Amino acid sequence: MLKPLTSPKAVALLSGGLDSVVSFKKALDEGEILLALTFDYHQRSAAKEVESAQKVCKRYNVPHRTIELPWLAEIGKGALVNSKEALPQIQPEELNHLKTTQETAKKVWVSNRNGVLIEIAAAFAESLHANCVVTGFNAEEAATFPDNTEEYCKAITQALRHSTSNQVQVLSYTQHLMKKQIVELGIQIQAPLDLIWSCYEGREKMCGLCESCQRAKRAFLQAGHLHSIQNHFQTL
Repeated sequence: MLKPLTSPKAVALLSGGLDSVVSFKKALDEGEILLALTFDYHQRSAAKEVESAQKVCKRYNVPHRTIELPWLAEIGKGALVNSKEALPQIQPEELNHLKTTQETAKKVWVSNRNGVLIEIAAAFAESLHANCVVTGFNAEEAATFPDNTEEYCKAITQALRHSTSNQVQVLSYTQHLMKKQIVELGIQIQAPLDLIWSCYEGREKMCGLCESCQRAKRAFLQAGHLHSIQNHFQTL
């Protein structure tokens, strides 16, 4: 059995979204981040994700690298990477309707994305003698995205025991949290919530209509801090 990490030496997966930014800051507080990685797989929001991640890393003086994976878009059929497909929009009251969110999840699914990203990050971690890959998995999206679950996190950690010489682990400080709790944790640890990009689109501002935006808006509203981020949205 792998021992729990008390002082992580990490490679962080940093998309610039709420979950990854809070998990990044928590990892920084608990240990050391040797490198942050952002992936451009030709998703709609790629440029904005990279911009957000670069700003976060600059603020904390953490090395950052962008890795392009265009083939993920080439084999992908979902609306996240295919601009010809309409992004699903969802009403706030539908966010807790499992059947609805299961359908929207299918429409933005990218084939084995998290598996690919984690394996690449683990290769960097091994080469840098880091002991973990930090991700932004969370309980809210785990309900519809199986690659966000605790079971998946444990399973891929077990696989990395065999594929990395230093037994790199996958660690997410937001794994058991709902979005509201992630906002609250972010405020508590002074995470750079002013720099997040939590939108499937790549416009000047976050669209405010896609499911990712709706979840972020609800979380900030429930935490009593929507005012701190409302100007980031095109539509409230």
